[in-house]
Order: sequence, then structure tokens, then C-alpha cells
Amino acid sequence: MSAEATNPGAHSRRRGLPRIDLRRLGRAALLGPASRDRLPDAMGHVADAHRAHHPDADLSVLRKAYVLAESSHRGQFRKSGEPYITHPLAVTLILAELGAETTTLTASLLHDTVEDTDVTLDQVRAEFGDEVCYLVDGVTKLEKVDYGAAAEPETFRKMLVATGNDVRVMSIKLADRLHNMRTLGVMRPEKQARIAKVTRDVLIPLAERLGVQALKTELEDLVFAILHPEEYAHTRALIADNATAGDALAAISEDVRRVLREADIPAEVLVRPRHFVSVHRSRLKRGELRGTDFGRLLVLVGEDADCYAVLGELHTCFTPVISEFKDFIAAPKFNLYQSLHTAVAGPDGAVAEVLIRTHQMHKVAEAGVVALGNPYVSVDPYASVDSAEPADGAGATAGAEPYDGERADPTRPGWLSRLLEWQQAAPDPDTFWTTLRADLAQDREITVFRAEGGLLGLPAGATCVDAAYAQHGEAAHCCLGARVNGRLAPLSTVLSDGDTVQLLLAQDAASGPSPEWLDHARTAAARIAITGWLAAHPEAVGTPDAAPRASHALTADRRGAANAVVDLPGATVRLAGCCTPVPPDAVTGFPVRGGVVRVHRQECRAVERMRALDREPVAVSWGDASECQVTLYVESFGRPRLLADLTEAIATAGAAIVSATVEPPSEQRVRHTYTLGLPDAAGLPGLMRAMRDVPGVYDVSRAQHPATA
Repeated sequence: MSAEATNPGAHSRRRGLPRIDLRRLGRAALLGPASRDRLPDAMGHVADAHRAHHPDADLSVLRKAYVLAESSHRGQFRKSGEPYITHPLAVTLILAELGAETTTLTASLLHDTVEDTDVTLDQVRAEFGDEVCYLVDGVTKLEKVDYGAAAEPETFRKMLVATGNDVRVMSIKLADRLHNMRTLGVMRPEKQARIAKVTRDVLIPLAERLGVQALKTELEDLVFAILHPEEYAHTRALIADNATAGDALAAISEDVRRVLREADIPAEVLVRPRHFVSVHRSRLKRGELRGTDFGRLLVLVGEDADCYAVLGELHTCFTPVISEFKDFIAAPKFNLYQSLHTAVAGPDGAVAEVLIRTHQMHKVAEAGVVALGNPYVSVDPYASVDSAEPADGAGATAGAEPYDGERADPTRPGWLSRLLEWQQAAPDPDTFWTTLRADLAQDREITVFRAEGGLLGLPAGATCVDAAYAQHGEAAHCCLGARVNGRLAPLSTVLSDGDTVQLLLAQDAASGPSPEWLDHARTAAARIAITGWLAAHPEAVGTPDAAPRASHALTADRRGAANAVVDLPGATVRLAGCCTPVPPDAVTGFPVRGGVVRVHRQECRAVERMRALDREPVAVSWGDASECQVTLYVESFGRPRLLADLTEAIATAGAAIVSATVEPPSEQRVRHTYTLGLPDAAGLPGLMRAMRDVPGVYDVSRAQHPATA
């Protein structure tokens, strides 16, 4: 497959700047650097693109970087035949078009010098400073001679750790991969497929998470052409056959412009063609495509308030498709993306999707973190990954806002922090590589609130298990359950955006997770921690007491209640089993058949039912006898030795078990029903406290309704 065949063409190009001409650039590069007074001809495209975003940028450092890169790569050629210097130039142009600042462009020109030439990191540091040196080091591959088959995963680990300090490392890597994918046609088909799969599984998700849509969409199309050539050819032909499809959107765009002019809302209305993968997905979703399905309308305005003004006018003057409305301005995506999405139907019934955003939102939507440059005036790039404190040094981004000590670092989103944490617990390259792909496959994120204050960022579909390990790390091994929005919930509960979570931990630090937790873990950190604990404690796996699977009953001789006295001669007094009253409970009695008076606690539901039937109550008092019998309900989470610990607590309190029933677990929760004999009713509160203190138990209550056991 030729390089041109893998190139989706101008249809997928988001920007109007021309693609770099490698042949002309190669000829310019072979002429060597220009005189000291002017920029080399080969840098003309880069200079124009950079000045478009940064008019006051100092290009002297770029000239200096080009001279070093050209001289060090001189004599090297790509497999396509062009001089090797054309590759760093093309990568630099990609980043310049996205608006990257001068430091990033300097590092991108030098990104292969340390890896492929005799230039050393010390030389780069001496010539260009620590910041550029850090970026070049971050994208430099590890040698296969030293790492063998682990070289690729360990290189990505190194880049991700470096990205934790400076996101520009990954920006350069993404641009590097994009140019390599554009020219991949000279490779063998099997190598094309291998590189395309890594791009699909790792680089494209990273581009999405960093918000660099301009790179992500073109990478998707290039991968689509290599891995799915038949579907790609069909989609390409479909787009070609509908070359006039844009006319339908153009007609609607004129109507939109007219409506906004009449409303006196300054706005720019553009028709945005869909890229190949987007057209393919739309065809799979909708079947036959209409003319307006091959693109979308983009409305650009000056202020946030104007976005909602445009939305109001469109929904007033056109027929809105309410199911298509999404507000990513009030609730931005986790990759910094902000926009209003809607769809409206024109007079002829044609439906057009509309994106509404400000010019700044559009810049960030296209370039993501590349548009942010360096978020601080200056940082120490070789500081710890966990450090976000500013430090003195050169290389500050022109125009960056001063760091005020409170600004949230946009280069350290929640997903990146989680990735940096779990990769430390995955020393095995295979485990890291497999887990990285699985982690990046989760492309949405939610935010949940901690009951004690603070936030947790988690991938969509995360459960209480994931929240426990995100908040407590390895201490989550002894987690028993959770309260979600104030209500008790099993650890398997899937969390939603905005939920409030309180994790319940056992006092016994020796307790550990159940193998079933792996079925509910969605984050890599949780899965690695659980797997590690289970591997280190094989004796805990499969313990029968961990989760009782059937009802168990322990019985003893039942004792009657002789300490309740009624003012009814000859009557037999029995304490109700539904509420098991004990001294000094407030009680009342009702005559039933056989001359029996049934005694209930006054708050028992049976009392309300008897009164509704006009049954006359009988006065009841407590006699001198102190022995009593009570039924308690115990709610707990399943864990090893739970039943043994409960019965030990009951015995220690001096109570006798008359009967006990353990119901089968439901969603990791277990319900116990105990009928206990106490030598003294005064000991009941202490008994209930002792049972509540047993690890795994979250509630102990008196019987309040007829038992079902």
C-alpha cells in the first residue's frame, strides 16, 4: 500500500494550511542551513505556521535547533528516500499548525537526534536548556539491545511518566506518530499492521484524552485504511459518490447565518466535513446516509453567553431534535472539550448536526493540551512526577499565565494521575502493556464526591471497588461496603457521575478482598492491587466462611417468657416473636384464641393492625424475673470467619443462642437472624454494641416485623 493510499486526503484535514511537500523540503534541506542572518528555506512553512499563532515569537532558537538537527542527521535517509531531516521538520510543522509554543517546536526538531545520531542529552541541555532536554529525553526510545522485547512497552512507560511532568512530551510523540503513519506505505504490510494496531490501542486513546482532536481524527483515518482496507475503500467511494452532499448543509448554513444576523449575534458559520471513520460509524448506525450526514455545522462566537444565545435562536427558528442536545460547556468533557451539541431540521425535513462554541473553545477542541503550552511560567522538568510546584528556570512559555498556587494543572487530569500510580505496581512489561491498553479503552470519565470532602475522578462504569482503591490505595483491601448517596450499597454498585460515596473499612487490617471483587473492578489500580493480594494470600481464596452459600440454622431449647404480667386472671402470657419485647420496653398485650395474651412492643406494627381491628388492649407490666429472649437482625458484608466472630461476640456477652439463621448472600450482603436468651435484659444494649463492632457488620437491629425465617 502506497503512502498516498493510506492518506485519507484533504477531506479529513481540519485546517486549511497546505501539507508539507517532502520532495521540495528534501531539496531545500540538502542545500544546508541558510546564512546566520535568516531562517533556512526548509523552515519556511514552520515559521509561517508558528507566527500565525505567536506573532512575536523569537525564531532564532528554532534556527539554532534546525542547524543542529540538519547537521547531525546529514547523510541519513528515510525508507521513502527523502533526507531524514524531512521527518523532524514535518513533525514540527504539525505542532506549529496546532499552535505549539517555541519550546515544543525546538524539542520536536531535535526529538530524534539523541536516539539516531551522536548528539547527547548533555549537549542538548548545554545548548537549549533543561526544558528542551527533558522533552527530547521523554520521547527518546529505549534500546532493544538493552530491553529486548520489552523495549516498546517500557518506552511507552517512560514517555507516560515524563508526560506526568510535562504533557508536551506526549504532544511531540503524537505528532511524530502522525507523520510516520502518513508515510507508512513504504513499509511491509505486516509492519504497517503492527504499527497501526499500537496506534489504535494506545496513541489514538491518548490523543482523545489529551483533547488533540486534529491529530486523533487523522490517525483514526490512517489506521482505518490499513486495518480495514475494504471498509475504507467503501467509505471513500461513498464520500466520492456524494460529492455534492455539502450543498444541503450549505443551504442550511445560509439559513443559520440569516437567523443569527437578524438576532444581531456576531457568529462565524462553517460547514465541517466528517472524516472517514465518522462517516463509517454513521453508516453503521443509521444505514443509508442523507446529504446532511456527511458533515456538521460549526458556529463560532466570541463569548460563552453567545453560545446559549445561538442555541436559543436555532431552537426557536428551526425544529430541534431534543435527543441530540448535549451541553459540554456547563459540563466539559474530561479532555478539556467544551461545546454545545444540537441538531435541527430544516424546512425540507433535512436534519443537520450543529456544534456551537467560542473561538477559544474551538482552539482547545482542535489542539487540546497543545494549545495550552506550558501551564506555568516555569517549572523544573526533572522534579518528581508528584510535584507541581513552580521552580526558577528558563524556557517559560510566552504568554502563559503566572502560576498562582491554586490553579488546577490541566496537564495532570485524573486519568493520567491514576495511570502514573498503577504503573508503579506493574513492574512486569507484559502486565503493564496489557493493562495500559485496557485502561485506555475506557474513553469516558465520571466525577464522584467523597462524603468527607474532595473528589474522585473515575472511568465510566467504575464501581465502589474502584472508588475504594482510588481513595485508600492498599488500605482498601479491608473495605466492607459503601454508602452511595447516603444509602448502604454493595461494593459491586456501579457509580454515576455526581454520586457521593462513603467507603466503610473494617477495623481488622488483616482482612482482604474476595476474588469476586475482580469481577467488579474497572480500574487498573484496583485490579492490580486485588490480584497482588490474592496471589500473596492463597489460603484466603475459597474460604467457606467468606460467603455462606446456604441457610444455616442453629437451634436450642426454646424458653418461655414468664416475666410479663397481665391483669387477666387465668390468661397465658406469651411474648410476640415478631418484636421480642424485653424489659424495660414499653409493651401492650392483646387477647388471642385459647386464652392467650400476646405481648408486643408498643412500636410494633402488629399493635397498629390489632387496633385497626378494634381489639381491646390488655395492660402488661414486667415482673421481677430478669431473664428474657430477644430476636436481632444483623446486616453484614460477607467475609472469612464472619459467622465465627459473631457467635464469639454473642457468647462473650453472656447470651445464649436459641436459634440462628444465615440467609444466602445477595450482592455481597448477608442477613443473619438470631433469637437469643439473655440472663439480664439490661445487657441487651451492650450485646448489640458488641455485635456491631464485629468487622463486616454494619447494622444490628431489634425485630420490628414478623420474621420470615
